[in-house]
Amino acid sequence: MRAVKMLAMFLTMLLCVSGPLASASDQGVFSVDPVKNGEQRWKVGYYEGGEYTDYQKILIETVKGLVKLGWIEPVTIPVQEGEQTDQLWRWLSTEVSSEYIEFVSDAHYSAGWDDAQRKMRAEQVIDRLSNKQDLDLMIAMGTWAGKDLANDRQHTPTMVLSASDPISSGIIKSVEDSGFEHLHASVDPNRYDRQVRIFNDVVGFKRLGVAFEDSINGRSYAAMDVLQRLSKSRGFELLGCHTQSDISDLRIAEDSVKKCFRELAGKADAIYVTLQGGVNSNSIPELVRIANKNSIPTFSQSGSEEVKQGFLMSLSQAGFRYVGEFHASTFAKVFNGAKPNQLTQFFEEPPRMAVNLKTAEIVGFNPPLLLGAADEVYREIPGQ
Repeated sequence: MRAVKMLAMFLTMLLCVSGPLASASDQGVFSVDPVKNGEQRWKVGYYEGGEYTDYQKILIETVKGLVKLGWIEPVTIPVQEGEQTDQLWRWLSTEVSSEYIEFVSDAHYSAGWDDAQRKMRAEQVIDRLSNKQDLDLMIAMGTWAGKDLANDRQHTPTMVLSASDPISSGIIKSVEDSGFEHLHASVDPNRYDRQVRIFNDVVGFKRLGVAFEDSINGRSYAAMDVLQRLSKSRGFELLGCHTQSDISDLRIAEDSVKKCFRELAGKADAIYVTLQGGVNSNSIPELVRIANKNSIPTFSQSGSEEVKQGFLMSLSQAGFRYVGEFHASTFAKVFNGAKPNQLTQFFEEPPRMAVNLKTAEIVGFNPPLLLGAADEVYREIPGQ
């Protein structure tokens, strides 16, 4: 029991490690209380690069955060199909009751992970924001959308959500400064560092496998700069395998990750499962089977939802509740007069861990000590 407590304290300390920040607070005091836009409601739009499982979840939790703050009347959001946000957006635009906020029905844009569509959608959004100017706040969901709107071609308050690393991908200048008065992107600069450190400390791997798209965005999603730095400082070998991620044909993306998992399973001691289009609810069952069959411990970069589906462990995100509340608070402050770049972009999840005991049993990983620091424990693998 003493060993469990000691490891739990160690993991908590490790999870809380943060680098130096010039400021982690707002540049002023701004209310989060509900307020109208004169006699009108605040009009909100949405733009994404394409469907991705986290986008739907983060949007839902942000809406719940706005409910908690009193901007939206209490509402039960129905269970959603797949990973889409367009049906969800239509529901929000018609079924949500609010004196203060309107999710504008024709203001949902998606590029479908298609480069040609992306150029067209980005121009449509920028034209609407700069010329029509009928939206008061724009949600830019993910790296593609964030990069497309991180410029001075429009000046509508733009909130970048779910960009895996908005600094390395060039969306914002730094944690302290987005680079544009109208731009804000939530960022935890030490998140992936914490993940890899704890995975290495718990599993003790010497060869870490990582599947990623070899592009600027793909390397950003996978936090390759962090992985390369830690591989040198910690003395483990980094084994890479290239996938396809931001493409319109999801099946090709999924197959590319499966192929890489099969390749890495014969070489690596562990696999760091990175954010990308080919890692989703369709592909995860097969990815879990490949890793488990070869007794390979896995760590989900995304969070506990993927641990629930069968990967060994991750840092818990509590269903994106905390980040949703952070986004809701930021929206509320903007509606109360704050400029987006006056608000802190730094957000760090409360330190929590998730572990799948069934996977631990299959891969031969002894989890008792880890359980002392785990907040979310799953005991089965769906469908297996």
